[in-house]
Amino acid sequence: MNIYCNKQALIDAVGNVGHAASGKSTLPALEGILLRASGSSLYLAGYDLDMGITTTIEADVRQVGEIVLNARLFGDIVRRLPDETVFMSVDEKLGTTIRSGKSEFTIMGISASEYPEIPSVSDGVGFTVPQNTMKSMIRQTLFAVAQTDNRPVHTGIQFEMEDNMLRLVSVDGSRLAMRCEKIQSEESLKFVVPGKTLGEVQKLLSDEDTPMSLAVGKRHIVLEIDGYAVISRLLDGEFLPYRKAIPQLVSTTVKVNTREFIGAVERASLVISDKIKSPLVCEFRDGQIILSCTTPLGSACDSIEAVIEGNAEEMGFNSRFLLEALKNTETDEVKIELGGPLSPMKILPTTGDSFLFLVLPVRLKK
Repeated sequence: MNIYCNKQALIDAVGNVGHAASGKSTLPALEGILLRASGSSLYLAGYDLDMGITTTIEADVRQVGEIVLNARLFGDIVRRLPDETVFMSVDEKLGTTIRSGKSEFTIMGISASEYPEIPSVSDGVGFTVPQNTMKSMIRQTLFAVAQTDNRPVHTGIQFEMEDNMLRLVSVDGSRLAMRCEKIQSEESLKFVVPGKTLGEVQKLLSDEDTPMSLAVGKRHIVLEIDGYAVISRLLDGEFLPYRKAIPQLVSTTVKVNTREFIGAVERASLVISDKIKSPLVCEFRDGQIILSCTTPLGSACDSIEAVIEGNAEEMGFNSRFLLEALKNTETDEVKIELGGPLSPMKILPTTGDSFLFLVLPVRLKK
């Protein structure tokens, strides 16, 4: 292999595909990035057997070839190269020379034959979504994905498509996040994508309404975004029948300024630490939300105005779960629906039904 390419294009490509390379593996090739030079381009891929990211950049290919280079070392080298042009060559013994300006490195590569084949989706169902819409949908559900793998399917987000509607749902045992958006597709589908994959997808998505495409097969999904392809396995298992968890009874409705509520929760939570956990008590009465918390560190009390209709309620919450839900509403004002002290808090937009968050309360000691 013998090529010249643009340094910034290489930095961007290595930085993005490197996220899919395995941090530690019994198969050294998985800790690397596959580089394949042919025609007038350089193909790069990272893959950890669960998720792969691939892309292609322009290159002046003097000699075709392929090599696998350690992702961390290769990334550190290209980011520090001094010139705008990078020269790379590979010899018969897999020694790889990287040169830019007056800097030159020689590192040992791994034969590309040791790199596992990245799956593809040839018979999948395809559809497109504006990038900014998908970015918002992922952001508003990713925070509620389960972090432990007692039920591995809950470490992902369930995608549901029906009647020109795309719905994303995540649950972690203490909360639920659901986000809906109308799309142009007649397909009816249901599948679960790992949260880790969607975290990487979110980094690639732009805030523009340019389209991205998704192709869903039986076991894998491919998401194509601005020249990158993210390939991921889908999660198996029975996802929580979440509709049964959404309370139908509403005895109290609250409308409150989101920013003010976030500020009050943050202030009242200052006496809570990772080691010292205590529920944040929220009282909804007399046109205000009164927040209080007592721990061995001290006590805090705060209140904000709100429009409250229905019964007065006193409830306890995990302050972090409540805060993350409020921060991901992305609206100036929210509607809160309560069904009693032990029923989940339902957080909704004041108009429409684009999102729904549930936060389970903590039982308070009398």
